[in-house]
Parts: sequence; C-alpha cells; structure tokens
Amino acid sequence: MAAELIDGKIVSEKVRAAAGAAVAKLPGKPCLAVILVGEDPASQIYVKSKGEKTEAAGMRSITRRLPATATQAEVETEIKALVADPEVDGILLQLPLPKGLNEAQALALIDPMKDVDGLTELSAGRLILGKPGLRPCTPTGCVIMAKHALGDDLSGKHVVVIGRSILVGKPTSMLFLAENCTVTMAHSKTADLAALCRTADILVPAVGRPEMVRGSWVKPGATVIDVGINRIPAPEKGEGKTRVVGDAHFAECREVAAYITPVPGGVGLMTVACLLRNTVLAACARRGWAVPKELGA
Repeated sequence: MAAELIDGKIVSEKVRAAAGAAVAKLPGKPCLAVILVGEDPASQIYVKSKGEKTEAAGMRSITRRLPATATQAEVETEIKALVADPEVDGILLQLPLPKGLNEAQALALIDPMKDVDGLTELSAGRLILGKPGLRPCTPTGCVIMAKHALGDDLSGKHVVVIGRSILVGKPTSMLFLAENCTVTMAHSKTADLAALCRTADILVPAVGRPEMVRGSWVKPGATVIDVGINRIPAPEKGEGKTRVVGDAHFAECREVAAYITPVPGGVGLMTVACLLRNTVLAACARRGWAVPKELGA
C-alpha cells in the first residue's frame, strides 16, 4: 500500500491561518522586512511571495531592494537601519547574495530578536542550549510536518537526518531532539548509510543529491520528510527540459513508507509559513505581547 502524502499545501495553509488568527488578536500589526540584493529571478519570486503572504496574514510587509552592484557597506547600512527601526519586528536577508558580498558578516548584524530566519550565531546558540529564541524556518517546517502525520508526541522516535549543514541538517537534528526523539545525524562519511537509514522511524534527507535515498533504504512504515529540491533532466518533456525531484526516490520510497512528503509540494511550502509564524513570535517577544494560543508556542 502506497504511503500517505504529507501535503505541504494543506499543512502550510494551516500554519499561515494560525499566524493570521494570532495577528488578529494582537494590539498591533507585526512587521516583516526583507532585503533583496540583486536581480536573481528565483529570489525575486520568493520575495514577492513572502510579501503577499505576510500581508494576507494581516501583517505589514517591507521590501528593501538593492542593486547587484551594492557594496558590503551598503548592505550592512540597510540591515543596521532595520535593526534600529522600532516598527520592524522581523528581518530577513534574502540569500544568496551576489558574488563578492560576505553573507556571514551581513547576517551577524541582524538583531537575534528580529532574526526570523534563525540564522545568527546567537540564535543557533540558543537552539543548542535549549533557550527561547527564533528557530530556522525549514527545520521547523520538518518537525511540524512530522507531527501532522504522527501526532504531537514524537517521544522515542528514532530520527535520522542525512546532512549536517548549518542551515538545515544541524538545526533539524536539534529541533527533533527537543521533541524527545533519538537523533542520528548522518553525512557523506557515514559508514553503511543505507543500513542506518533503515533504522529510522523518521527519515529526513537534506543533502541536495537527487533521488539518493532509495526504497530499500527506508524502514517499512517509516515517515520520510524530504528536504531536497533538485532539478534533473526531463527529456520526456522535450529537449533541454527539467523536472524537480527530492533527495528521496519518491516512487520507490512511497511503496515502503507510511508517510512521505512530495517534491515539489512538500517541505518547501513550509518555509514561508514558518517565517510568518516566526514574525508573530518575534513581535510578541519584542513588544511584550502574550503569544496567542493559536501559535501553540
């Protein structure tokens, strides 16, 4: 029997709706500011979508656009201005930045209280120490999707995260650990990776290698949360055409797993939804507002 889909559209809409309901109960409107440097087409689309969904949730949206020729100093000046602006609750620096700009140096300037992407060193430190703070959006989305399939109590589940990146692998591991899961972080040097994956109740591929995880790697009845987004040739669509696949071989894994996220239509949709949730949480923390129960925080 094929695995049940964990539909990213359904789950992300639920998270966005909860954020909107929470905003309606607040004494003011949270504000999200996004900085876009350059003309990258994908980034343009992402930023437009973030702005539209922010406003749809009842919040204020600000977009600061800088040309691809912007200097490091100009980017940093923009960040500092938003950090100093009392009306701005969340700051997101759209990545990647144009070549020649130092992303780490720019991100370090973001006030952790406004770090809605959870990327600053202090945010990472708070995550590791289990202290309150804003958590990275994609990893948060992974946990929410797992709970959507398996229920709110993930205690005792064995989670295998494939990938040790700072953006996804490491924070995802920490968030599942906070849910009382037993977590194994695997990577390119892991011995007998396939055998390790077969021990996972929840398998989270996050390595950027198309269809690496085969059906034989999946424990029968497991949950697969596929973070990968990869473009591969699709000659069946015509010359030069491509299609998007995950890090898991969807057709094979679906025959073995109990639950699986599709790609596209899975984890990717959760990132913006969790960004909205983080903006509300940031506003409440900064302004001393009680967190509405809709957020479940």
